[in-house]
Amino acid sequence: MTNQTIKQSNNQEVEILHEDNHTIVINKKSSDIVQGDKTGDKPLSEIVKTYLKDKYNKPGNVFCGVVHRLDRPTSGALLFARTSKALARLNEQFRTKSTRKIYWAVVENMPKEKEGRLVNLLMKNEKQNKSYVYDKHVEGVKEAILNYKWLASSDRYHLLEIELETGRHHQIRCQLAHIGCIIKGDLKYGAKRSNKDGSIHLHARVLEFDHPTTQERIKVTAPVPKEPLWEWFEKYL
Repeated sequence: MTNQTIKQSNNQEVEILHEDNHTIVINKKSSDIVQGDKTGDKPLSEIVKTYLKDKYNKPGNVFCGVVHRLDRPTSGALLFARTSKALARLNEQFRTKSTRKIYWAVVENMPKEKEGRLVNLLMKNEKQNKSYVYDKHVEGVKEAILNYKWLASSDRYHLLEIELETGRHHQIRCQLAHIGCIIKGDLKYGAKRSNKDGSIHLHARVLEFDHPTTQERIKVTAPVPKEPLWEWFEKYL
C-alpha cells in the first residue's frame, strides 16, 4: 500500500509511502520527531503504533521498531519495522550499508565542483548537539563520507543530490557547511536566516532496502514538502 495518510487527533496528516506486513515508510515532516524527547511532543513512532493498533484492531502493545532517524528539521522517507524479526534484519542492512539513502539539499552557495566526494573526520559535541570537522585523528572522531552532485539552480539557491556512504551525526549538514554550501535555514551550521517553519532544506528523497523476509528490493521516493522553493525544484527536474 502506498500514498495513504494517517489522520491525527489534531487533524495533522502523516503520509504513508509504503506499507506491508513487516515494514512501513513515512514521509516525515520537518516538524515531526522520530522518538520521544524533552519537548514532550508525540513522536512518529507512537503515531504509527496508534495507527497500526486501530487499523488492525490489535490488542495490547503494538510493535513499531525505529530503524533509523532523521533530524527534527529534516523531512523525507523514514522507515519503521512492524516486527522484531524485521527490525533485526533491517538494522543489519543499515550496519552493513546495503541500504541506499539519497538526500536533496538546497544550499546557499554553489560548490566549486558540480560533483564530488567528501571525506572528513567528524566529532559530535554533545552539549551543543553539533558536529565539527577535524583535520587530524583525535579520540572520538569518526570518518564521514558522502557523494554529491549538482542538480539545478534557482536565482538564489542550488539543489544538490547527496548519497551517504556513512551515517554520522549531522553529517550532511556539517560536511556541506565545511565546503561553504550551507543548507538553507540551517542556522546551527551558519545559514544567514532561518526558515519560518523551523525547517531546514534537507530532504531524505530516496530510500532503498531489501525486504526483511522476501528479499525484494524496495525503493521509496518521498515527495518534497509543500513549500514554494522545494516545489519549484521538483517541477524543474
